[in-house]
This record gives sequence, structure tokens and C-alpha cells, in this order.
Amino acid sequence: MKIVNIKEIESRVVDMAGTYKVKKQIPISSADGTPAYSMRVFTLEPNGYTPYHSHNYEQLNYVIEGYGVLVDKDGHERPLKEGDFALVMPNEYHQYKNISDNTNFVFICVVPKQYE
Repeated sequence: MKIVNIKEIESRVVDMAGTYKVKKQIPISSADGTPAYSMRVFTLEPNGYTPYHSHNYEQLNYVIEGYGVLVDKDGHERPLKEGDFALVMPNEYHQYKNISDNTNFVFICVVPKQYE
């Protein structure tokens, strides 16, 4: 069993092409012995965004703070706000954007542990 507070988890800048003002924390990972999934927390600073990308696994998301958009495979911007859940299916193109000029957009992202 593991219990940890998000304030205790190291925050790392995501240094990936197509990413702007994004930080990542991994509160539950394969290092903890999880058999299937890892939990990541992404913080998109004001006007930050992830790359427009796809991958061969599903992604489960929950917005814990702020608001933004999830760009879908057709380029449509679908609004997300605190309390919303999102499911991205395998091989589905997507991108997260913080559309605020002054608040963070923070969400949990659960993925198979080999992709943490």
C-alpha cells in the first residue's frame, strides 16, 4: 500500500517537441509495484499545451484544477474543467491546452505502467 500527497512528488518539466509550459509528476508508478497502471499528474501553466500526438494505449484523465481544452482527432477543441473525466482511446490523436492566461490546468493521467 502507498499513500502520498501530491505536494511530496517531484515535479519535472516535460522537455518534448511540441510541448510548452508543461510539468509532470508521477505519484504512482511501476517503481511502486503497480501491476498494470501508472498515475501521472500534468500541470499546464497558463497558455501551456502538450503535443498533438497519438499512442497505442488508452489514457484515462481527470481534471483536478483549472480549465482547458482537449483537441480531438478532427481538430475540434472540446472544453474541460475541474471535475471532468476524459477517455482517449488507443491511436486517437489528441492534445491538451490550457486556455487561461493566469491559472494552471492540472489533470490526472492514468496509463499502462510501461508508458509512464
